[in-house]
Amino acid sequence: MWLPLLIIFSLAISPTRSNTNFIYKSCHTTLYPELCYLYLSRFTTRIGTSPRLLAQTALAATLSNTWSTSKKLVTYSRTHKMTRREISAMKDCLEELGDSAYELHISMVEMGKVRSGSDFLFNMNSIETWVSAALTDDDTCIDGFSDKNMNVEVKTMVRKHVLNIAHLASIALAFVNNYAKG
Repeated sequence: MWLPLLIIFSLAISPTRSNTNFIYKSCHTTLYPELCYLYLSRFTTRIGTSPRLLAQTALAATLSNTWSTSKKLVTYSRTHKMTRREISAMKDCLEELGDSAYELHISMVEMGKVRSGSDFLFNMNSIETWVSAALTDDDTCIDGFSDKNMNVEVKTMVRKHVLNIAHLASIALAFVNNYAKG
């Protein structure tokens, strides 16, 4: 009587363990394995052991964090006194993050449609280009706060939040590249 329950119980656990191991091993191929695992381990059931779903989920996590970072920066700019130069840099940064969000969105939509076949590599190359552009936008945002005369608190806050999404974009790009290689 107990043996069938034990077998059923072990079968129920096995996929979750293999899913968790898949995400753990995949994350350790990225530049930011701890951040990767922190964000993606909660999606083990959704991702399974699919490189495609791993890439899609990483893109979704990056897009979601890009939106929330933009909201934080808007709130910060409204609640803290900033110089004209800081306000200008923040406005430019928010525009860059908007571009980044758009490129990540396009990447997600295309990942949902891409299928193996003659256009697969072309489509994957397009997705890689868009995610790379999103990374560039994040870097450009941070660069806007490089002036030595800017408030250190503002620079630190922007850098902390935008680097997080840049690191997530790097993780997503690694998984997109891996999926493209097959």
